[in-house]
Amino acid sequence: MDRKFFNDRGVIARWREFLPVTATTPVVSLNEGSTPLIHSPRLSALVGHGCRVFIKYEGLNPTGSFKDRGMTVAISKALEAGARSVICASTGNTSAAAAAYAARAGMGCYVLLPAGKIALGKMTQSIVHNAQIITVDGNFDDALRLVREVAESGAPVAVVNSINAHRLEGQKTAAFEIIDDLGEAPDAHFLPVGNAGNVSAYWKGYTEFHALGRSMKLPRMVGFQAAGAAPIFHDRVIDAPETLASAIRIGNPASWKLATAAMNDSGGAVDIVSDEEILLAQRWLAANEGIFVEPASAAGVAGLLRYTKDGALEGRALAPLRAVPDEGVIVITVTGHGLKDPDAILKQSIPLAPAIPATREAILGLLGA
Repeated sequence: MDRKFFNDRGVIARWREFLPVTATTPVVSLNEGSTPLIHSPRLSALVGHGCRVFIKYEGLNPTGSFKDRGMTVAISKALEAGARSVICASTGNTSAAAAAYAARAGMGCYVLLPAGKIALGKMTQSIVHNAQIITVDGNFDDALRLVREVAESGAPVAVVNSINAHRLEGQKTAAFEIIDDLGEAPDAHFLPVGNAGNVSAYWKGYTEFHALGRSMKLPRMVGFQAAGAAPIFHDRVIDAPETLASAIRIGNPASWKLATAAMNDSGGAVDIVSDEEILLAQRWLAANEGIFVEPASAAGVAGLLRYTKDGALEGRALAPLRAVPDEGVIVITVTGHGLKDPDAILKQSIPLAPAIPATREAILGLLGA
């Protein structure tokens, strides 16, 4: 079999000319990227006016979230620089990606997790990839502060949080893929906002391809934070952020300024959605489009559902959404797979029907046949 088959996939292989790598960079890849852009006919119908809504399903990356895009570049560059270990703070998805890619590279991995605030599925990934887990008596922002302090101390570890610019370089490739699939940038792009790196990264990707003439327009970037963890929306640090959407439970985003600039420069906005709206959107997307995402991933869908409910648009993202022309295109990024954090679904007391006799007649009776 041609060995090229094994080496021509993954973010770096596909988009090398746009990334900070050279011919000698040791590429650490799990064939991440190239995730599907799925047309959502029911969301499209809700928006109306001939608009088309697409879901960029990042949960189909190797570790189940968009973090793999940035991690392949960050770990590859760390290995190139001679690092033997990496470190990160995480609400779960970053730690899973860091642990997997460090294992792939033969490197050590230290992850700082806020005690009692991590979805079990994500912690399990870090454990199985043999990362050294350090639980911190505090929240994500405390963990990230400690990582910054470790970096400043000169400790022999490479930081692979999104304060590492290589992470955002990898993540911008999702915007390249969207333009590649659609033939043009969308009119608006909705996505969840936690540490805010993804907003910044997508905007970077869109502007780079626009400058190269590979897209004739730029989208309005519309970010959604959970109501209890919305520092950018409120324009102040949230000392004790609270939301069941663990991946965006962040009170002081590392990419705050970059994300704000991206949303402002694009004519977009930041808005908030409640935990109830997030859970409803998670269930709605799974039941109506067959796409299962973790709660945080549903924030953008929750925003669109609210703005289109009964035709009454409201909220700070109203202007960007109204600016979408008839027959325009909206993309919503869903950042992580639902199996990352199934607890929210399981806690909703979903009733199961009592057992029935193991007979054909019993089944036919249920089917009304």
